[in-house]
Amino acid sequence: MRILVTRPEPDAGLEVEALAARGHEAVLSPLLVIEQAKDVAIDLDGAQALIVTSRNALRALSLHPALAAVRRLPLFAVGEATAESARKLGFAKVIQGSGTGAALAELIAGRTEPSGGKLVHLAGETQAFDLKSALEARGFRVSQPVLYRAVPATELAPEALTLIRDGKLDGVILLSPRTAKTFLALLERYGAVTQGRRLICYCISEAVAGVLTPLGFRVRVAAHKREEDVLALLDSEAASS
Repeated sequence: MRILVTRPEPDAGLEVEALAARGHEAVLSPLLVIEQAKDVAIDLDGAQALIVTSRNALRALSLHPALAAVRRLPLFAVGEATAESARKLGFAKVIQGSGTGAALAELIAGRTEPSGGKLVHLAGETQAFDLKSALEARGFRVSQPVLYRAVPATELAPEALTLIRDGKLDGVILLSPRTAKTFLALLERYGAVTQGRRLICYCISEAVAGVLTPLGFRVRVAAHKREEDVLALLDSEAASS
């Protein structure tokens, strides 16, 4: 199948490779651009652990002067890919979650105590799950330095737009509600909403699908909120077609 990849670089390139390995043709049009924040202080005074919910935070951290200091702390990672990136960055103690913010909050609460010190969540400007509030409701103190932000793209890649208009694209992978909203906004800008409805939207969650279904888009939702489950869903659809 010919699939539109919308996630930001450099993760977009990794997804293109994963699709090619499965026998699919990927068309690249990142719909979010990651910008690293500058001169952000990371206060580790009294911190018992770090929290990371995106590889983008770790990429920003890799260039931060506090890297050597933060590597001494245990790190809670939202899922497998983030945990692996943290280990590659030199973290010795990484506690891996199952892939969602809500599950990560449960894991942290089960492994730490509020009396042990504050938690430092290395975050993005916009988050799908309010982890800080979830932990503060359990009595934790949480600081949340913002290391990056995701800026919506202002255009679709020309190749992607042409394929959508010509009906030569089979589907699109959408991994966040914000990406789905950006996709819709760009289709509207180019007058290609009707053609876009021909695509199957492979969504990582019901929250993503909920952006699309009211407008008549065809959606498929992964069994779990993980990229690998989205790819498995796509493979299953391809095998049955």
